[in-house]
Amino acid sequence: MIGQGTWYIDRGDRKRAVAALCRGIELGMTHIDTAEMYGDAELVIAEAIAGNRDDLFLVSKVLPSNASRRGTIAACERSLKRLKTDRLDCYLLHWRGSYPLAETVAAFDELAHAGKIRAWGVSNFDTDDLDEILAVAGEGRIACNQVLYHLQERAIEHAVIPWCQQHGIAVVVYSPFGHDDFPAPRSRAGQLLQEVADAHRATPRQVALSFLTRAKSVFAIPKASSADHAADNAAAGDLVLDQDEIAALDKAFPRGAKPRGLPML
Repeated sequence: MIGQGTWYIDRGDRKRAVAALCRGIELGMTHIDTAEMYGDAELVIAEAIAGNRDDLFLVSKVLPSNASRRGTIAACERSLKRLKTDRLDCYLLHWRGSYPLAETVAAFDELAHAGKIRAWGVSNFDTDDLDEILAVAGEGRIACNQVLYHLQERAIEHAVIPWCQQHGIAVVVYSPFGHDDFPAPRSRAGQLLQEVADAHRATPRQVALSFLTRAKSVFAIPKASSADHAADNAAAGDLVLDQDEIAALDKAFPRGAKPRGLPML
């Protein structure tokens, strides 16, 4: 349920980034997520997964500006070349753009028929977008919806998670620690995270990951900046919170009112 995100992974030390990915893979985080938008992240991943491709679940995304039928196929082939692999396990439309969804879905079907992708999904889709693409593709075709979700941004619990559960679609959450706004240790909520972590001999970030993935259909893809950070993330997969702890965290990090639009980064 815990995978590895790679947004900005190309911005720092290359060897450190490769080591983090490799350590995560060793510890069972074999779901690796990337995108053509992520600069040289696909090149970093290619180095980390060399000789280990068959054990991985590799995901990339097409930009909406490239999501015509022909453009989607070309974008996928570029990603395959950069990742040095012959197929993706899942390929996503990064967010809703101007091209008709039917064109993108037709491209996904063509790529699947050619063996270049095994499944496809979407990212940053609210329920109205999901309704539309479901009408195009039909039930059982959409593998996942990748969306923003962290302790202080729980909007997807109102409608997106229930919609995806109803239709058998996995929810993959990005930025599960927030975007530079993880609860401060001295804040009341941060102190609760530490208390729960201490009870399990865990860390506050492991507690956060366990809480966010408490539903069986929800997966998380945190990015790790080092091998030690990757190991910390991986250990969250073994942490199970009890109902009292979940209730306390739910109260400390209220989901708030349903927003008008889907939050995204």
